[in-house]
Amino acid sequence: MSKDSTRERPWLMRTYSGHSSARASNALYRTNLGKGQTGLSVAFDLPTQTGYDSDHPLARGEVGKVGVPIDHIGDMELLFDQIPLDQMNTSMTINATAPWLLALYVAVAEKQGVDPATLQGTTQNDVIKEYLSRGTYIFPPEPSVRLTTDLISYTVANIPRWNPTNICSYHLQEAGATPTQELAYALCTATAILDAVQASGQIAPERFQDVVARISFFVNAGIRFVEETCKMRAFTRMWDEIAQQRYGVEDPKARRFRYGVQVNSLGLTEAQPENNVQRIVLEMLAVTLSRDARARAIQLPAWNEALGLPRPWDQQWALRMQQVLALETDLLEYDDLFEGSTVIEAKVQELIAGARAEMARVAEQGGMVQCVDNGYVKRELVQSHTRRMRDIESGALKIVGVNCFEKTAESPLTAGGDSGIMKVDERAEREQIESLLAFRQQRDSQRVAAALDALRHAAVNGDNVMPASIECARAGVTTGEWSEVLRGVFGEYRAPTGVDISTASGGDEDAMAAVRARVLATSAELGRPLRLLIGKPGLDGHSNGAEQIAVKGRDAGFEVVYEGIRLTPAHIARAAQEEGVHLIGLSVLSGSHLELVEDIQQEMRKLNADDVPLVIGGIIPSDDAQQLQERGVKAVFTPKDVDMNQIMHRMVDIIRQSHGLPATAA
Repeated sequence: MSKDSTRERPWLMRTYSGHSSARASNALYRTNLGKGQTGLSVAFDLPTQTGYDSDHPLARGEVGKVGVPIDHIGDMELLFDQIPLDQMNTSMTINATAPWLLALYVAVAEKQGVDPATLQGTTQNDVIKEYLSRGTYIFPPEPSVRLTTDLISYTVANIPRWNPTNICSYHLQEAGATPTQELAYALCTATAILDAVQASGQIAPERFQDVVARISFFVNAGIRFVEETCKMRAFTRMWDEIAQQRYGVEDPKARRFRYGVQVNSLGLTEAQPENNVQRIVLEMLAVTLSRDARARAIQLPAWNEALGLPRPWDQQWALRMQQVLALETDLLEYDDLFEGSTVIEAKVQELIAGARAEMARVAEQGGMVQCVDNGYVKRELVQSHTRRMRDIESGALKIVGVNCFEKTAESPLTAGGDSGIMKVDERAEREQIESLLAFRQQRDSQRVAAALDALRHAAVNGDNVMPASIECARAGVTTGEWSEVLRGVFGEYRAPTGVDISTASGGDEDAMAAVRARVLATSAELGRPLRLLIGKPGLDGHSNGAEQIAVKGRDAGFEVVYEGIRLTPAHIARAAQEEGVHLIGLSVLSGSHLELVEDIQQEMRKLNADDVPLVIGGIIPSDDAQQLQERGVKAVFTPKDVDMNQIMHRMVDIIRQSHGLPATAA
């Protein structure tokens, strides 16, 4: 294996960031760029991602928590203040509202005097995976695909250097996908989108190669870095074949599998969080070691993301990991390291064969969109994730610091007044709302109304929505107003939950039998089956934990009420009363736990049902957990609580205590 005479250019280096406000995020971006970051990766808050203005009731507690709030063009201008967009490569993690955020980006570029045709960057814009994992969808699948098609068609014609969709298998792995499933479902999604673009007739056949060439991917790399390396080689090979055979693309450059990556966050642990550093570095190897299948852009999570929001120093550490690998080692000086390896080739072929078989099953059911609608893919992901959790419970899957080598010294990284994380200033939401109200007062209301009418007309008549969306951005339309028009045309949607199955096998069967016995005995003492409500309040769509508790609860003998994501506090309280539940279990991972618990408790008091005990799970700092318990929450579960048998026992304990029963069942 020869050493290359020229050193390959490093990949784009990003950190995924944004919080509190456009002003605060702009300062963070300019600081990170000054530290050597070579591209931006914008995290938007949940109201922005789900199409609500910051003053909408559903946005309470969510503004600026997991990203930057963008209500209108003024926010977008502030976000990119002193950042020349003609020199920047910007990735935006946005899906259902992707046409709107790109429209705002284009309008800001115009204000900077930048020709939109020169813009470079990526909109994630893979809404299909939102029905399966992150949950920031708004509309039903078919109109969502139509909006994606419009954005792709517009950018290929008008912003030719933009990546209009980022087919995103990252969140599929976070939802439980095996490498085979990640390959299959991502490639099925890509072909579904490309087929829709072809069918729309917006792109002339002779230009369709340009569409294929602009499709990019966003993948995940887990700790099994040899297998993950093979997965990336399989992705590269399969995409080249699909582009050539399915779409007739002859130019090898246009068939290149272009992908960005964030390594696995699912495997980051709250227990002994310092171990996350070596996990992140090892996972980075999977997407960098193969020259022929190397990532084009990388963003790494910070070591403390299982604890809360990382600080600027934590993000700097993640950036330095990339810089050391790219600049200090000799990695970029060599040809492909695995060319000719029989071990690697055998694993690649195994993954390709498995992915092809799963893609055939999806095709038999009508394709990826149909398999989202009928719940097939969601059920498969829930089952895969359940198997992983059972393996952790039984010890078959070792997680250092979690289910083995648990004895540890206290980490100095989490010492200090901030507990090793950053908290969003509680004033940020109030200030954002005040700014939004002031913006609405000073705009031209007639121009806003005309722009919204044009958007509605485009949506109804099947015209490309991008030109109308860009005019909405220029006119001062807000995120909520843009989305509300399209909600009126397309309607809203609730995706299948994937928990309508039993996956009781695996794990510690003796421990599970003990839980079942207690549930059965307590049910007998109370005269009816124990009933558990799992609630996902607010806009947080990361439902993996809630789904696993729902499946585990059913396997343990509970009757489980679970209606999926994005429920209002009033809905949860009403459902708890009407279903006669014995316990409410909330899942909140967006940082809005204090506000949402307060609202749910108020709603329960209105119904005279506040005697129903409440527990919560999520990424909840220890001082917040103490506040929640002082407010009456009976238990707080965080990522360190991986033994779900013990969680079930604790729930039984709480139910027994709330009904005056002795701790041990008779």
